[in-house]
Amino acid sequence: MSMYSKLEAVEGRFSELERLLGSPNVIANRRDFARLAKERSDLEEIVRVFREWKDVQAEIEGSKSLLQDADEGMRALAHEELPPLRARNDALEERLKLLLLPRDPNDDRSVVLEIRAGTGGEEASLFAAELFRMYCRYAETRSWRVDVLSSSATGLGGFKEVIASIEGQGAFSRLKFEGGVHRVQRIPETEGSGRRHTSAVTVAVLPEADEVDVAIDEKDLKIDVFRSSGPGGQSVNTTDSAVRVTHLPTNLVVTCQDEKSQHKNKAKALKILRARLLERAVEEQRSEIAANRRSMVGTGDRSERIRTYNFPQSRVTDHRINLTLHALDRVLEGDLDPVIDALVTHHQAAALKAAH
Repeated sequence: MSMYSKLEAVEGRFSELERLLGSPNVIANRRDFARLAKERSDLEEIVRVFREWKDVQAEIEGSKSLLQDADEGMRALAHEELPPLRARNDALEERLKLLLLPRDPNDDRSVVLEIRAGTGGEEASLFAAELFRMYCRYAETRSWRVDVLSSSATGLGGFKEVIASIEGQGAFSRLKFEGGVHRVQRIPETEGSGRRHTSAVTVAVLPEADEVDVAIDEKDLKIDVFRSSGPGGQSVNTTDSAVRVTHLPTNLVVTCQDEKSQHKNKAKALKILRARLLERAVEEQRSEIAANRRSMVGTGDRSERIRTYNFPQSRVTDHRINLTLHALDRVLEGDLDPVIDALVTHHQAAALKAAH
């Protein structure tokens, strides 16, 4: 099917949706109305760009017909109008190609963000905390809500592990390329000899799963409760509020002890478990569809070094796309859009190339 035929089919579906949304039967059914309204919203931009593209093509044809006009002034006007019209046409055509690419069904989801200190001891834990602050600040700029689900702090203010929910429209579409190993190069404050250390932190970004996406049978769960403890074994409370959930079919284990309420800790543990089970299901599906095919921007493997933060040179380098920015302070303050935009653009270019 040609691109034009696909676009006409999309426009036809959009018109049908507008008609259905005006139907009394659909208006009366809240669930149907919400589902159709979302589908219409998803198609709105591509239809708007398609209609603009058709208008520009009509203008080009009109200007081309004037090239044969007997009036010299009209011919000159047509010659003047055609180059910007053709440039606009080409830009709209490229935009339409991108809009026709299959969408990641998880792009609109919220995420479960998991950050863990890797090699480097306390220095890695401190950098894990800095990365978490970076993502929190980025979330603020996008008006997303951050909720810590589980954390394991160190005595110096770092994190051995922190897991958080980031809720907001399109969170996964912006953060999904952040999964992998983040490397930091700097001279730790505790280093008396001034030697530069290299440490690593792993980041995982999982699309948040709804209950309807991942059904968990209670009989498949083993739930243990125990007393929470803080850094150094300090007692957080005197009741058995900490919860460890084991999913028996997969042997996945999630522990939550941040809340004083056993009920809240269990709810948070199940949220993390659902996200991990959804990630596992998606990965298995990808493996079946394309066993040996690399993903377009890295493999997403957590053992893969994706980015280096070099403090002495104030440099951030994303190794997947050979992007280097001398703006380390701004990036750590949450100004991640220059990096994420470059990754999205690279991903789209690779997808377009693969589609042809």
